[in-house]
Amino acid sequence: MGTSLATRKWFTPLMYFLLVIVAFLPLSTEQPYDPRNTSEVIFEILSHALVPYAGWGLPFHLLTLLVIGIAIWKPSTGGRFVAGYFGLNYLIIAFTQTRALTPTYGYAVHTGALIAEVFLGVLWLWVAWKGKLILSFKNIPFWRWLFLPFALLSFWVPMTMEGSRAVPYFNPILLLTSADYALAYCFMTPVFLFLLILAYPHVDVLALRLTAFNALLYALFNLNHWAVPDRIWLGVMHLPLLVLSLVALILAHKRPVQPVAFQPGGVYNGNG
Repeated sequence: MGTSLATRKWFTPLMYFLLVIVAFLPLSTEQPYDPRNTSEVIFEILSHALVPYAGWGLPFHLLTLLVIGIAIWKPSTGGRFVAGYFGLNYLIIAFTQTRALTPTYGYAVHTGALIAEVFLGVLWLWVAWKGKLILSFKNIPFWRWLFLPFALLSFWVPMTMEGSRAVPYFNPILLLTSADYALAYCFMTPVFLFLLILAYPHVDVLALRLTAFNALLYALFNLNHWAVPDRIWLGVMHLPLLVLSLVALILAHKRPVQPVAFQPGGVYNGNG
């Protein structure tokens, strides 16, 4: 995951290929399922996985605001806190959202998501340890702020389920209490990607590429919600994941005007 690997032309495509393989790993279920119904099995897992954690939204929202506040106060230190916090959040999501006791398939595990989220968690903890994220809110190009509404939508998640039907629920209290933001990969990740877009190029490029690519995979998978009338609003709620993963991936493959050289302690050399 170091700079030497990131600069090898073959390594990033190899990692992309491995992430695709992981994403298509079969699910683990007590009751057998038709592979053609994989998306429905996943939907059933996700519909039941977070029910026991419905009250966890507030601390995760507050912690997100706290690490962003630290980054505003002291960018080098704040970058470590942001990377470390979201790394831990990925690990928590891996062990809460990816498995559930479902009524149709019994105990079921979304194998690919579990592996990918553990990987992303470890990756960003490594970034935090190495100090390879500097999140400064100074001199950010204006066009990047245009994506703030997408991040806010994911932070809010104005949605509720009425049976199997996703419906809009514009309750402002969800801005601090939504467990979907706190413990759902597809809603937490856009917020993180937006912060990384603001930070670029003062972020480990390989970590950014892998995070954005994996997010794009799951954004594409979730396009199937648009084909189900009861889940169109769920499709809308996944638009931030699609848009911000594309922006982050394009940005991560764009050569910065001046390369950034990170030094121990999260200090960078140059104005890149």
